Amino acid sequence: MSDFSQVDVAFSPGNLLVLNAILAGMIFGVSLKLTGADFVRVIRQPRAPAAGLLAQFVLLPAITCLGTALAGVEPQLALGMILVASCPGGSFSNVMTWLGKASVPVSVSMTAVSSLAAIVMTPFNFTLYGYLNPLTRPLLREISLDPVSLLALVGLVLVLPLLLGMAIGKRHPELAEKADKPMRVITLLVFLLFVVIAFANNVDSFVQYAGQILILVMIHNVVALSIGNVSGRLLRLPIAERRAVTMEVGIQNTALGLSIIFTFFPEAGGMMLIAGFWSFWHLIAGLTLALIWSRQTLPDATRQVNSHGH
Repeated sequence: MSDFSQVDVAFSPGNLLVLNAILAGMIFGVSLKLTGADFVRVIRQPRAPAAGLLAQFVLLPAITCLGTALAGVEPQLALGMILVASCPGGSFSNVMTWLGKASVPVSVSMTAVSSLAAIVMTPFNFTLYGYLNPLTRPLLREISLDPVSLLALVGLVLVLPLLLGMAIGKRHPELAEKADKPMRVITLLVFLLFVVIAFANNVDSFVQYAGQILILVMIHNVVALSIGNVSGRLLRLPIAERRAVTMEVGIQNTALGLSIIFTFFPEAGGMMLIAGFWSFWHLIAGLTLALIWSRQTLPDATRQVNSHGH
């Protein structure tokens, strides 16, 4: 059993506020070009978003819980993996979807709906599967997590900036057009810098557990991407839509995961290492996959689906 007590997870209220502001900024940037049509599209063309949301909020957390229990993954690491699996899709997935010649409308619609759904589904899945896994159950009981506080945090850093971004984007479309990409890139870089600083405070632990945790994160990320891909294949989605679903499920909102860890699990160093490694790895895996896809020729009809995005 590894001892993660040496990992410094405890953040001051000021640092926690900065992390939540970064997370809100990431969501705000994504939502600047969201419109009501993105939500209507889910109702009119529900197959792809439904496949993605099923993979995101049902299959991934359930398979993560089962896999960590069967493999005997250490409680803090397993709980960190369950938390990451319970988070919605990451805000950078739309850019990677575009780079990979996938369906941007499907990606944007899924990001919008999953961010709203996360206010209920993230606390629900995390609590449910944390208790269902016999290895992580004692850890959750120790912490006595307040679901209402968790729900409030998710609402504050996801839903509020999403609605605010949409409102500003609708009122000032030219500003939204100019600010969209810079906001995404800047908030992502600031978030990665934040993670780097957290790791810098734990260099010894980082080196000690790097191999073990990186392997877990890589396997977990491959599982997430595969679940998205298989879900799309089962519903016989066009290739561009299947790629979008794959990317949405494989790129998780680890910023939300870290915010939850720093707020509710200040002693759980293993959880922080899992979410921290995820923050880097899913970007590497996502960009690699997008570059591979971008070199492949798509049928004209599929390419057309991609071009109608934001």
